[in-house]
Amino acid sequence: MARPSVPLRDTVPEIRSQPATGSDQDIAPPLYPARILRNDEEALQAARELARDAATEAARRDRERKLPWCELERFTASGLGSLTIPREYGGPGLSFATLSEVFRLISEVDPALGQIPQNHFGLLQLIQLTANESQKRRLFRSVLEGWRIGNAGPERGSRHTLDIRARLERDGDGFRLSGEKFYSTGALFAHWVAAKALDDHDRVVLALIPRGTQGLRIVDDWSGFGQRTTASGTVLLNAVPVTAENVIDLSPQRDLPNLQGAASQLIQAAIDAGIARGALNDAIAFVRDKARPWIEAKVERASDDPYVVADVGRLNVELHAAEAVLRRAARVLDDSAAAPLDADGAARASIAVAEAKVLTTEIALRASEKLFELAGSRATLAEFNLDRHWRNARTHTLHDPVRWKYHAIGAYHLNGQHPARHSWI
Repeated sequence: MARPSVPLRDTVPEIRSQPATGSDQDIAPPLYPARILRNDEEALQAARELARDAATEAARRDRERKLPWCELERFTASGLGSLTIPREYGGPGLSFATLSEVFRLISEVDPALGQIPQNHFGLLQLIQLTANESQKRRLFRSVLEGWRIGNAGPERGSRHTLDIRARLERDGDGFRLSGEKFYSTGALFAHWVAAKALDDHDRVVLALIPRGTQGLRIVDDWSGFGQRTTASGTVLLNAVPVTAENVIDLSPQRDLPNLQGAASQLIQAAIDAGIARGALNDAIAFVRDKARPWIEAKVERASDDPYVVADVGRLNVELHAAEAVLRRAARVLDDSAAAPLDADGAARASIAVAEAKVLTTEIALRASEKLFELAGSRATLAEFNLDRHWRNARTHTLHDPVRWKYHAIGAYHLNGQHPARHSWI
C-alpha cells in the first residue's frame, strides 16, 4: 500500500493555470497523484517546504484576493491531505501533535491556506466515527488518491449552526438534496462536497456529493475583510442526486464519546497560533529594519526603545505559553485516541483544546494589533499589507466565541460538567 518516499518537490506536478472561474466553478478541480507519508517527520518537512514557498506571495494573494490554487495542490500532492487516515485503511495514521504543527506552520505564513483544508480533516474524523466500513474504505481511498473534501457550511439564514434546514428526500433507490449553505470553506477547492441535511425521518445525515453533480453549484461570494482567500462562500443544492452509499448517519456523533469536536478545535487553535507567530515575526522585523525610534527614548534604533523591548518580551512569553498549551492539548488527544475512549476521556480532550483555543485566540489578536503600536505609523502603509495579520486574526477567531470556552472550562473544573459534543467545543 505505502508508496516510496520521495522529496516533496519531485511529487508535485507543475501547475500552469488555475481552474476556471464563473459558471465553470462547479467542475471538479484537476486530480493529481498524492504521496503517502511514512512518518511524522516527513509530514513536518512537507509542511515546512510548503510554508517556505507559500510565504513569498502570501501578502500579494491577500491584497489581490488571489486564491491559493497552486499552493493547495502542493498541499495535497505532498501527502498532507491524508496524514490522519488510519493505517488499517492504507494511511499513515499520524499523530494529532503532527496535525496541529502542520497547520501552525502553514498558517504562520498564510492562514487562509491553512484554513482551507481544516474542514477536510474535521470531515475525515466524522467519517471515521460514523461511516460504515464500506464507506470508510471507499472515501479514505479517494483521499489517499488526492481527493479533497470540502464543507457545505451551515444554513444561510438559520438561527445557529445546528439549525439544519437542508432536506434529503428519498428518490427511488437514491435521494435528492436541496438547500442553501454558507461559510463553506474548502468547497470551491474540493472533489467531494459534504453537506448535512435532515432526511425523511428528520434524522441528521451527511451527504457526500462528487463535484460536477447536477444541481450542485458553488458560488465564490465570500467578502470577509480577513481570511480573504478561503473562498468560504455559498453552496447551492437544487435537488442534487445523492446515492445511498454516499449518505452517512450522524447519530453516532451524538451517542458515542468521540474526539471529533476536539480535533476540529485543535486545528482552529493551531491556525490562530500560526497567525500570532506570523504577526510577531513581522513586527520584530519591521522594528529592526524600518521603524524610527520615538524621540523621548533617546536611542538610535527603535529596537533599543526600552518600552518596545519590554512589549516584545511580553508578547513572546504569551505566545510561548499559548504554543505550549496547544502542544499539550495535542498530546491529550493522542493519549485519548490510544486508549479506550469514555465520556470522561472525551471531555478531558475537549477541555484541553478549549484552554489552548483561549490562549491562541487572545495572542493572535494581541500580537496582530500590537504590531502597529511597536512598528509605528509607517507600518500602516498599504505596500506592506501588515494589516492582514489583524484582519485574519479577527476573522478567524470569530469561528466560535472564546467567552463560551471560559464557561466550558470553568463548568468542567468547578462542577465536573462535560462539554457538549459538537464541532465547536
